[in-house]
Amino acid sequence: MKLDIVKHKFIYLAISAILLIPGIIAMVYSMITYDTHTPVKVGIDYTGGTTLQYGVKEVISNEKLGDVRSALEKSGIEKPMLQIININSKENSNMKAILSIRTKFIEEGSKDLESINKVVSSEFQQPELVQVSSVGPTLGKELFKNSMIALSLALLGIIAYLTFRFQFDYALAAILGLVHDTIFVVGVFSILGLLYGVQIDALFVTALLTVIGFSVHDTIVVFDRVRENLKYYSKKMSFGEIMNVSVNQTITRSINTSLTTLITLSALYFFGGVTTKDFVLAMILGIAIGTYSSIFFCSSLIEIWEDKK
Repeated sequence: MKLDIVKHKFIYLAISAILLIPGIIAMVYSMITYDTHTPVKVGIDYTGGTTLQYGVKEVISNEKLGDVRSALEKSGIEKPMLQIININSKENSNMKAILSIRTKFIEEGSKDLESINKVVSSEFQQPELVQVSSVGPTLGKELFKNSMIALSLALLGIIAYLTFRFQFDYALAAILGLVHDTIFVVGVFSILGLLYGVQIDALFVTALLTVIGFSVHDTIVVFDRVRENLKYYSKKMSFGEIMNVSVNQTITRSINTSLTTLITLSALYFFGGVTTKDFVLAMILGIAIGTYSSIFFCSSLIEIWEDKK
């Protein structure tokens, strides 16, 4: 069965809008409500602070989480952020869940650390402190600045390359495709931050950069085929027909490449470590939406632009 991009182009654009709008709403709401005024909930990598993770031998309910938060506030811990991380019981039969507590920067041996340990020990039976991560406020701001610079330089480099490699309208469509993919991934994590307290860290920016590279690679493959077919069929076929032929010639390759990558990432997500789950999830979302945008979104934009010309 062959895809008809020209006939259903506005349907594909409508699907893109449906995918992006909830995330955009979540990002705007997050920027209004968060103290950091960021579109996603940022972790201690960027804000500075300390995160303590305790392994517990029982399943933690939301009610229990509220009790722990209240106990921490009564003991003098300001605005603690708590999160439940479910783990695979096969990895460690004693641990049923991990309680993550994020608060302001805590120095080793301070009274605040003793207070947190005391509260957790009183709420759970024999909790085990499995990880402590601390980042100073100054270092957090520096990391955020460097991450934004890295992301901006990557986008500028891709824009320059696409403008040189293709004519401007092709480059513009590819750039809009990258924006499309980035907004979708950030939007999903914004929603997860609001609903489940999911925070982003430096690995999230790494995932975004990887997704951008993967997405633009797929788009270039499609555009290259369009350019080649234009040389041979421009006098025999309309541009819309050439676009349909080009997409159908490359779609199997794009989907197969993405599927093999997604299978590997799915294995990492379900059987890998807890600390890399959010990174892998960002990769899965980005590669999936990147494949869709290369085939349907960018191709539809080019067809509309050429039709108007």
